[in-house]
Amino acid sequence: MITLTRSASIAPGKAREAIAYAKQIAQYLKEEHGTTAQILMPVGGNPYRIAWQIQLPGLAEVDGLSAKLNADSEYLEMVAKNSAWLIPGSVHDDLWRTV
Repeated sequence: MITLTRSASIAPGKAREAIAYAKQIAQYLKEEHGTTAQILMPVGGNPYRIAWQIQLPGLAEVDGLSAKLNADSEYLEMVAKNSAWLIPGSVHDDLWRTV
């Protein structure tokens, strides 16, 4: 099992927009790609971060989802239009495997 976590830092005063956007993306992933994404915010450390976490069977499925999203014009448009809450350069992906 592979866990993909994508996190980003939230610009000052933009937490509400970030949460709304995160929910919109999670709903879109579920409806259009059959993928369940959990939305996470930290309890400790820098509180101005948000993350999506997805579990997939293996790296091939991660690669497949990435290819689908990069070819999905509606998804790409949502990402481009809703980035005012994001601190540029703060997006970070982690891939974890279950042992």
